[in-house]
Parts: sequence; structure tokens; C-alpha cells
Amino acid sequence: MNPSTLIGMIASALFMAVILLFAADDPGKFVDLPSLAIVFGGTLAATFLSYPLREIKRVLPLVVQVMRQERLDSVREIEELVRMSRLWIAGDLKAVERALPSVSNPFLRTGVQLIIDRTPEDEIVDLLQWRVAHLRSREMAEAAIFRTMASYAPAFGMVGTLLGLINLMDLVGAGDLGAIGRQLAVALMTTFYGVLLANLVFKPIAVKLERRTEERLVIMNMVLEGISMMCAGRSPSMMRETLKAFVAQFDDEMFDGGHPGAKSRKAA
Repeated sequence: MNPSTLIGMIASALFMAVILLFAADDPGKFVDLPSLAIVFGGTLAATFLSYPLREIKRVLPLVVQVMRQERLDSVREIEELVRMSRLWIAGDLKAVERALPSVSNPFLRTGVQLIIDRTPEDEIVDLLQWRVAHLRSREMAEAAIFRTMASYAPAFGMVGTLLGLINLMDLVGAGDLGAIGRQLAVALMTTFYGVLLANLVFKPIAVKLERRTEERLVIMNMVLEGISMMCAGRSPSMMRETLKAFVAQFDDEMFDGGHPGAKSRKAA
């Protein structure tokens, strides 16, 4: 499981435990199935009205992907590109063809195959850029489903609150304070469920999916640049250093903290 997702789930459970145990006389009062049905059922119904069925079918696998830790190995992609570039520059076409099936990244494999087929560079770049744009569009649309659900959940929480208030008005004339209190609690409970589902379930999943897409796009753009450099006949060492810049996150271009003289410079 993704470590950050696991930590978030534990933190959410602790957060709810603190609310229920220390901010309520009776934690059982926070469990109200009709209120949950209004919020969750209404959110699902509105989502089905908003999106075609083929897109909604992908929701459950997406939740599984969020829970799972996906390993994006940029170093492996760089080394595979450099290896292919060395073989290509050496003019050993047969060796490139033999090594191609061992390439794990299908995006990289497609680019190298197009180079082998002597496809013009601009056509290769156009095709690979289209695939990058297609992946971004598809995965952002998937994340948008959960953002839509996050916007619907509080709205249906308010619907449940309005229903509870309508029932409350009917009881005001009877003067039954116990029944009035129960209806008011149910009315507020739906809003509580709506806000909770939106901010602890739907929005976090959407953000996770968007971050996952951003990381995948970085890798794909790195591969695209490597394919372009391979077409231009750039040296493998130059390719390696150029591609490292795509995935560098915390590298300091001016100061190497791991250099032996780094501590003495800092002390000075």
C-alpha cells in the first residue's frame, strides 16, 4: 500500500475517534444510516447523471490504484534510453532490434521502434506528443469524477438538512421537545456526512490521481526528449545528463551538499 495513503487513513481514523470520543456524550448518535444514504446515494445518483457509464466503471479500479504504491523508476528509463542510444549510434541495427523487446516502457519502445523504421523525427515527436496529451486528458478526466463527487456530497448534505428542518417544522406545533431535538440532530448529521465525505474521501482521491498523472507525464516527457535526442544522434553521456534534469527534484545546481568541500564552505 502507498505509505502516504496509509498514514492518511490512520490520521483520518484518529481524527474521527477524537471527535466521537471527546466531543460527544454518545458516539452512537453520530451513526445515522438514513442521513448517510441521502448523502452517499444522492452523490452517486448525480454522478451517474453527469458521466457516461464507461467512465464511472473505472472509479473502483482508480480507488485501488490510489491505495497501491506505484513505482515510477526514472533511473531505469534513462538507462534504457542510453543503452538504446549507444547501440543506435554504433550502427548496430540488429542489436537494437534484439534489445527492444526487453524495454519495459511501451512508450519508450514505440519511440525506438519508429526510429528503427526510419520515421522522420517530426512525425515521431508528433505521435508521442499526441500520446502524452491523450494520457493527460484521460487521467485528468478520471480525477475530475472524484472532484465532481466532492462538490455533490455537501450539496446533498444540505438537502438532508432541509428535509430534517421540514420535519422539524411539523413537530414544532406538537411541542414534543425530544422529537424536535432528534429531527434537528438528523438534519445537521447529513451536512456533517457531506462535508466529511467530500474532504476526507473524494477530494484526497482526486488530488492523489492528479499527482500520479503529473509524475507519469514527467517520465513520458523525459522519454520524448530522449527519443528526440536519439534521432539527432546526441551522445549517450549528454543524453543522460539532459534527462536527469527532467526528474531532478531537490538538486542544487550551484551547491553540492555531498561534496567533501561542502562542509568547509558552509563553515566559512
